[in-house]
Amino acid sequence: MQREILYLSPTYPGSIHDKTICTQEDLVFEKEMSALTDLGFQGYTSATARIIMPHKKKKHQILSQQQKDSNTWISRVRVRIEHVLASVKSYRIVSDVFRYRLYGKDDYVMLIACALHNLKLKSKFLITPCSV
Repeated sequence: MQREILYLSPTYPGSIHDKTICTQEDLVFEKEMSALTDLGFQGYTSATARIIMPHKKKKHQILSQQQKDSNTWISRVRVRIEHVLASVKSYRIVSDVFRYRLYGKDDYVMLIACALHNLKLKSKFLITPCSV
């Protein structure tokens, strides 16, 4: 897994659900791919993306071993994604309340933080330690 950020949607003020943002952005995937989502995206469909969602245990129902294994695999991948988000949020300007008054600058700040994260990933492999 690359742990590289490939897509960044525009920022939205306040607390807006991810599925609402996804439907407002009207995402179109150019090639066939898999999209890993959480249970908040129930009902979301795409023509080219295969939506992978964890199985939810309903009342008075037991998950099969295959469903449990699938949920375990999904949670392992999601932990890596959460670590990428935590790496971006290590820049305080992203995690604190943004008080810059000019419109649209919050998008640039998030874009720069994601670019710094990607640069940090690439520099780990480009820079070799030298002996002094």
